[in-house]
Amino acid sequence: MNYDVIVVGSGPGGYVAAIRASQLGLKTAIIEKESLGGICLNWGCIPTKALLKSAQVFEYINHAADYGINVDIKGEPDFAAVVKRSRGVAEGMSKGVQFLMKKNKIDVIMGFGKLKGKGAVEVKAADGTIAEHTAKHIILATGGRSRELPNLPQDGKKIIGYRQAMVLPNQPKSMVVVGSGAIGIEFAYFYNAMGTQVTVVEYLDNIVPVEDEEVSKQLARTLKKQGINIMTGSTVESVDTKGELCKVSVKTAKGVETLEAEIVLSAVGIATNLEGIGLEEAGVKFDKGKVLVDDFYRTNVEGVYAIGDIVKGQALAHVASAEGIICVEKIAGQHVEPLNYNNIPGCTYCSPEIASVGYTEKAAREAGYELKIGRFPFSASGKASAAGAKDGFVKVIFDAKYGEFLGAHMIGYNVTEMIAEVVTARKLETTGHEIVKSVHPHPTMSEAVMEAAAAAYDEVIHL
Repeated sequence: MNYDVIVVGSGPGGYVAAIRASQLGLKTAIIEKESLGGICLNWGCIPTKALLKSAQVFEYINHAADYGINVDIKGEPDFAAVVKRSRGVAEGMSKGVQFLMKKNKIDVIMGFGKLKGKGAVEVKAADGTIAEHTAKHIILATGGRSRELPNLPQDGKKIIGYRQAMVLPNQPKSMVVVGSGAIGIEFAYFYNAMGTQVTVVEYLDNIVPVEDEEVSKQLARTLKKQGINIMTGSTVESVDTKGELCKVSVKTAKGVETLEAEIVLSAVGIATNLEGIGLEEAGVKFDKGKVLVDDFYRTNVEGVYAIGDIVKGQALAHVASAEGIICVEKIAGQHVEPLNYNNIPGCTYCSPEIASVGYTEKAAREAGYELKIGRFPFSASGKASAAGAKDGFVKVIFDAKYGEFLGAHMIGYNVTEMIAEVVTARKLETTGHEIVKSVHPHPTMSEAVMEAAAAAYDEVIHL
């Protein structure tokens, strides 16, 4: 078959690019080797949020008395049922993508796609049959997988990655999580909330190290109160899996310490899926696991593009989607602007949640800005008090000279829903004074953004 656009990979970058291409009148096909929706819908963003919701409900039950509700029977987690619900949510979302493909008249080709000559993709199906399809434009969106360290090889049983962590047959009594990025922290929170004894080992000095330092320290305090053991400035040297429990050798500032746990979860980032997709044969340039592209995702080979985890930028679902839309609209001849990677929100869905966008305080100072910084604690928020969620704060950063909204960093209940206000404000070049004068509804958690902005200009009312 011949198409205008072929997309290789159906994750949030690939399927969104395919839909936008079809909307723009381009004959489109999408190639997927496993399940429509890719990692995000099937083994990432969506099913993990289902697991986290179960953990939050369990916490609500166990703390019902705090809200004046008497529960006669203590809640007990049914781990298998929690996992089953998560898989059901993922399957439902994947079927939703199938519907969108049919609705937008996109051909779905199941199999492993590989660049094969100019304007051609070879697809090997599960039964071994091979077919070749051609297109003027080929978009690579093959995503990533759990990264493996040489001293932490995953066996899928005792040393696992995020996929196995979502479908363990039994809840472990103890777990060591290696890495404290979003994936590691979300699983640490989930398993701890369900009753597993959890230790987090982080190489750097702060957990969630990409976040503002104040947020990192606040989260560490909260997770420790929840019972999670946190070891920063520490490195896993080796894991002995011969016995019933894993023996984890951890190098710390004080020396080497041995931890014992049923499961070791490796959450040290992702590796890109570049193997076997024909980059070398097609002459597509890549470096350090990333395909080299311009601002509109064109590679050095005419008619070949790349988006998502396999190119520069944050490895996030919403980034891949935005890249896919920009790429396709450029192909269709529309006027588009390059993506501003400094205005990409990042979210971690533990409890309390974390959300941020733009410069951290440290990065803003290093960039040479003179700053106005405002903070508003949720302990002063009426809505947070009513919700029983007073932990956390909102921190906003403005350029002192022009009032430019440089960044925002939040930790607390529901802040992942609040960060979009700041993303939009920064996109529209809104100043600090304009945020202060924008009336926010009361009582809401979002008032904290306005109050924090007011604090930056010494106009805060409720502190």
